[in-house]
Amino acid sequence: MTTSPTFTIGGDLTVNRLGYGAMQLPGSGVWGPTADHAGALAVLRRAVELGVDFIDTANSYGPYVADELIAEALKPYDGVTIATKAGLLRTGPGEWHPLGRPEYLRQEAELTRWRLGVDRLDLFQLHRIDPAVPRDEQFGVLKELQDEGVVRHVGLSEVSVEELDAALEVLPVATVQNRYNLTDRASEDVLDRCTELGIGFIPWFPIATGELAKPGGPVDHLVDETGATPSQIALAWLLQRSPVVLPIPGTKSIDHLEDNLGAADVTLTAEQVATLDAVA
Repeated sequence: MTTSPTFTIGGDLTVNRLGYGAMQLPGSGVWGPTADHAGALAVLRRAVELGVDFIDTANSYGPYVADELIAEALKPYDGVTIATKAGLLRTGPGEWHPLGRPEYLRQEAELTRWRLGVDRLDLFQLHRIDPAVPRDEQFGVLKELQDEGVVRHVGLSEVSVEELDAALEVLPVATVQNRYNLTDRASEDVLDRCTELGIGFIPWFPIATGELAKPGGPVDHLVDETGATPSQIALAWLLQRSPVVLPIPGTKSIDHLEDNLGAADVTLTAEQVATLDAVA
């Protein structure tokens, strides 16, 4: 089986389908600098050297630390698309709270534009729909930001098919970012809807933070057969699952980064894909 190496977000923003997620860059701390500042910059720069041109971040990663690292490492970006998110407030380790008030989303779009040093955000995603705020108000401010030129394209995160369809009544949705990987397919119906509509699907947690790569894991039986590592097999399966899938594996290690990006060179046979389809 073969797969296209690129996807065009929103009909006019073409990116390589294997990107990078910046959530791990700030480390586990909150409201403080990353433990390895130089290492984080090196990972970002190496990713771009290896052809990554789609990097996903969020205002809550740090908070704000990931944005600052990306700007320091990569500005003026030179063709690299930076996708960001707002709408999920981080108040402490493991503490995340939806916050979708329109004034907050507008504030964070403007502040993220300033932190990244760009005139317009490539892709601005609603990190979570806030159940305390009418969802059409949240969708509406995203449409306003797009109409005003603050953002180029708008995406959603952790939504159902019904929520996606509701958002499409208000604005064009370029991407959906839901948790999805080889062994966690709760968002299968959302992926199918995105495939039907040509909407980019960004699976976060694509290799389950290494769980799929552990010895004895669900892809071990294909390692010798393919010559690929477990992480590469899990990512290759995602790339072949649908042409709209844009995996964003994250890591703080250059070795792991290089291993993950090797998935772009792995082609699974129809039989291998069927075997992996049966894993879940």
